[in-house]
Amino acid sequence: MSAVPPTAAAGESSSALSRRTFITTTTTAVAASGLVPGTSPLGVEPAAAAEVSPSGRVSLTVNGERHAAMIDNRTSLLDLLREQFGLTGTKKGCDAGACGACTVLVDGRRVNACLTLAVRLEGAKVTTIEGLAPGEGDDLHPLQEAFIEQDAFQCGYCTPGQIMSGIGCIREGHTGSPEEIREWMSGNICRCGCYVKIVKAVEQAAGGK
Repeated sequence: MSAVPPTAAAGESSSALSRRTFITTTTTAVAASGLVPGTSPLGVEPAAAAEVSPSGRVSLTVNGERHAAMIDNRTSLLDLLREQFGLTGTKKGCDAGACGACTVLVDGRRVNACLTLAVRLEGAKVTTIEGLAPGEGDDLHPLQEAFIEQDAFQCGYCTPGQIMSGIGCIREGHTGSPEEIREWMSGNICRCGCYVKIVKAVEQAAGGK
């Protein structure tokens, strides 16, 4: 005699048949509709259907030299400087505008290069850390000298952005007190914690401007 009650065996058989019928019917319907993984309803391959990113030409002056480039319209000024112009002094930190490591001057104003679309800078004048030296040789900008004299850095990764922001702060006239300097440079983060010496360096350069 079978150990399984006839009603249970029949129920299981009916259930199994129902599952098989459902799977077969569904698979047939999907195949008929053309919605097979890896294809589109129109029969166009995904790679072929992908949109081509828009590109444009931009001309700008960087550190006194004229540059022109064809770029993806989504390219940031930071990536343009580092990857196409080879100016790696401008650092990529958070890439979200929160740390200030990528600070440069655009038409004399400090900006976060990671948040600035390069295609919008047609005709602009950009200054990076590489363009600060007043002449040839080992000459340094007064703020660069002040950073050395005040020992205002440790790892140095944030230093280019700190210096560029400091120059902007001086030009904007926000150096009336240590508190004012800290306020107007608060967007530049130093993970080594050299803030006291950075403020002293900016004060020193501002006093000799």
